[in-house]
Amino acid sequence: MKLGVFDSGLGGILITRAIREHIPDIDILYLGDTLHVPYGNRSEKAIYTYAERCIDYLFKQDCQLIVMACNTASASALRRLQQEYLPRHYPHRRILGVIVPTIEYALERGYTNIGLIGTNYTVRSEVYREELRKINPAIRIHQINTPLLVPLIENNGMKWVEDVLDDYLAPLLTKNIETLILSCTHYVCLKDLIRQRYGLHVIAQDEIIPLKLAEYLERHPEISTVLSRTGQTDFCVTDLTQNYLESASFFYQSPVQLTHANIHAEG
Repeated sequence: MKLGVFDSGLGGILITRAIREHIPDIDILYLGDTLHVPYGNRSEKAIYTYAERCIDYLFKQDCQLIVMACNTASASALRRLQQEYLPRHYPHRRILGVIVPTIEYALERGYTNIGLIGTNYTVRSEVYREELRKINPAIRIHQINTPLLVPLIENNGMKWVEDVLDDYLAPLLTKNIETLILSCTHYVCLKDLIRQRYGLHVIAQDEIIPLKLAEYLERHPEISTVLSRTGQTDFCVTDLTQNYLESASFFYQSPVQLTHANIHAEG
């Protein structure tokens, strides 16, 4: 059986690449819902519907464990999928999100004045603020929704990114933040630019998720032992275009062959 990685678009390929580097032998199936990217401006009902269909597809392709490499879907749909969908359909399989590991990382390092950029839904959900303050009420978190970044990243718009980031980050730079959480897997490809241009410490999920996944597998041998280990990686998307083919290879830093996953009956 395989490890599934699901994202609303192609940003999760950056997480897939990092997992592959950290756990070289594990077999991975990636699914990007490029038909509906970005999720950040969708309703909660729509996000859940899209996420459930994609998760169901991955389980039907023999995935034992799925990493939901999408902050918006993790904020909106993960808990319901874990509490309702899994017990009914796949009680012995698991779905992991990216929000809890990111919060754990920030807390482990003692940050108390944190900046965050994310999609409209992730910021509006307040999930990061609520989870951080449950553990340490003294934490201050300053959040900015950055809806233009995903479309720019997925559509070869990097030449405009610096101007957009300058505008988005200006309010955060006045808050003397200790670190900046990139609460969208797409933003991983901006981490070096942000570090160099603004001198910020950045929490990037490609640097966190593989380590936390490896720890999880060590704690759960009943899952780890059933995962196949031939080092194979397959990629599929719900909408296949030439632009996505080029972007996927750019994100993975190696040629990627995308296949079309016919999941959604309607857009």
